[in-house]
Amino acid sequence: IHVLKDNIIWIWVFRNQAIVVDPALSEPVENFLKNHALNLKAILQTHHHQDHIGGTPDLLKLWPKAEVVASTNDMKIPFKTIEVRDGETISLLGENLQIIEVSGHTKHHIAFFLPSQNQSAPILFCGDTLFGGGCGRLFEGTSTDMFNSLKKLKELPITTKVYCAHEYTESNLNWANYICPEDILIKKRLLETIRKRRVGLSTLPSTILEEKKTNLFLRAKTIDELSELRRSKD
Repeated sequence: IHVLKDNIIWIWVFRNQAIVVDPALSEPVENFLKNHALNLKAILQTHHHQDHIGGTPDLLKLWPKAEVVASTNDMKIPFKTIEVRDGETISLLGENLQIIEVSGHTKHHIAFFLPSQNQSAPILFCGDTLFGGGCGRLFEGTSTDMFNSLKKLKELPITTKVYCAHEYTESNLNWANYICPEDILIKKRLLETIRKRRVGLSTLPSTILEEKKTNLFLRAKTIDELSELRRSKD
C-alpha cells in the first residue's frame, strides 16, 4: 500500500490472516484488511520513526489481539508485545522469521528475514536500512554501523526479495548515475525504473543480486568509501 509521499506498507497474507509491516497510517490498512476479510495477526516494526509506527495504535484499537514485534532495545515503541533481539527467530503464520539487527539509520533498527520456503524466494523486510539503489540516512548511527549492517544484508542469498519501506529507487539511481556515468548496469536499471514509474508501477521488491550490482552503498568496500558516498548523497 503506497501512502504519504513515498512510504510503502507491506502486507503479508496467509489465508485469512495478515501481518503488516511498518504501518505509517491506519486507515489504508484498515480498508485493505476489511475489504479482503483479513484478521490482523501481527505488526512488524523495523524502527520507531513516526512514518513507520504512526498507524499502529489505531490498528490495535480495531485488532486488540494483534502482536507488535519490535526490538527489545527500541524504547520509543511503547506498544510492542513481542520483544526481539539480533539472531533470534520467531514463528508467525507457520513460518520462521529471523531477526537481523541493522543499526545505522536508527540505533536499534532491525530487519525481518524469511528464508526460502518450498522453493519460493527468501524475503527481507528491511525498513529504512536498504533502499532500491540506496541506504538510509544516518540519524542515530554511524557509517561503521551502516557498513556492518549492509554487510549482513549483502551476505543473504542473492535471490532474496528486498521489500524496502520507501519508493526512492529513481532518485537514488539518478544520483548513482551522476556518480558513475559510465556504469552500464546502473544506467540500465535507471531506465527500467523510469519506465515503471511513468506507468505507475512500483520498482520494489528488488533483489539482493540487483542491489549488489547497482547499489553503490552495497558496492562500497570500506567504511570510508560508504561514508563519502553518504555525504555525497545527503
